[in-house]
Amino acid sequence: MPIAADPTPSFGDYAHPDRLVSTQWLSAHLGTPGLKVVESDEDVLLYDVGHVPGAVKIDWHLDLNDPVTRDYIDGEQFAALLSRKGISRTDTVVIYGDKSNWWAAYALWVFTLFGHDDVRLLDGGRDAWLAENRDTTLDVPEYPATDYPVVERDDAPIRAFAADVLSSLGTIPLVDVRSPAEYTGERTHMPDYPEEGALRGGHIPTATSIPWAKAAAPDGRFRSRAELDE
Repeated sequence: MPIAADPTPSFGDYAHPDRLVSTQWLSAHLGTPGLKVVESDEDVLLYDVGHVPGAVKIDWHLDLNDPVTRDYIDGEQFAALLSRKGISRTDTVVIYGDKSNWWAAYALWVFTLFGHDDVRLLDGGRDAWLAENRDTTLDVPEYPATDYPVVERDDAPIRAFAADVLSSLGTIPLVDVRSPAEYTGERTHMPDYPEEGALRGGHIPTATSIPWAKAAAPDGRFRSRAELDE
């Protein structure tokens, strides 16, 4: 049975308010049958020094990306992953992480590629949870394996490929969320990060630079709709 959405008033200003939960909501719902919590950090060691009680770890790099090709895992791999983690197809999944949910949002997007119906993001992520001195644990939960069905990715609704972008240049808005230095071509990778294989710098013509970091306030929560509209 679906778990009721978080009624936080400010979430109602967003296009998909059902995709967010507050720290208060999560704290109140921990242990609810049908709720699974996932931590997915850029720093993959953070889970081991304390996490939300009952949360399982999903490594954005090792678990969600194909080990051979530069693409996401396929339906069989996704089903095996969620089965191991004790997540059912009907579960409500709340994902959180470090860096203002940078890689947690990535994980949410991958869940959406596979059509998982109810997947949400903890507004503020790991930092907001810790800043409020909410409970953490070192215990790693052991859930019974599930029989998560194999569902192949449906990329078309939310993913654009190079041909899609080329055919739409100048006709639809294109947003570049990388760092400003990558957008201008001063760098081919983010500051303090390794080179990822970009062959040249700069950005796609007509793209507007709106760095991901600007979407989050200093406390890691998403900025208000009014701030984002600016």
